[in-house]
Amino acid sequence: MAFELDVTLNPIMAPLAWMVGRWEGAGVIGYPGMESANFGQEVICSHDQRAFLRWESRTWQLDDAGNQVAPLATELGFWRVLDSGEIEFLLAHPTGIVEMYVGDRDAHRPVVNLRTDGVMRSPQAKEYNAATRMYGFVESQLMWAMDMAAQGHPMQSHASATLKRVG
Repeated sequence: MAFELDVTLNPIMAPLAWMVGRWEGAGVIGYPGMESANFGQEVICSHDQRAFLRWESRTWQLDDAGNQVAPLATELGFWRVLDSGEIEFLLAHPTGIVEMYVGDRDAHRPVVNLRTDGVMRSPQAKEYNAATRMYGFVESQLMWAMDMAAQGHPMQSHASATLKRVG
């Protein structure tokens, strides 16, 4: 259960204020060696007035009728805005992968473009080498897309989703 204090966002985090909230929606996932599938997603992006945002995402596979079939991915992490204006996104996955993304935001639109600066894997984790992510706030929706290089394949499209703010 997520808990969010009703406090003012730390001013350094203002460039990412549009991300704060609970989001739900759906997207598409695919990659060589796996069949493309629709997925549902819930994201909770919260803060407690310190200089970071807390990120929790969970996804599940959907059947053709939109019903939840099986859990897919879980991410826990933190967003930070550095003094330089650069954006950091730190993520941990229960599959034994930890990622550090760096990037920047568009000065004129609520869009963040990121690339992995580091990927750590446990000995049992699948091969995963690099990724890029784009997050944007478009027509009151959180939209994102991810490309990745993994399992011997070059960087290519992996997943994308459109989420609506709820609650």
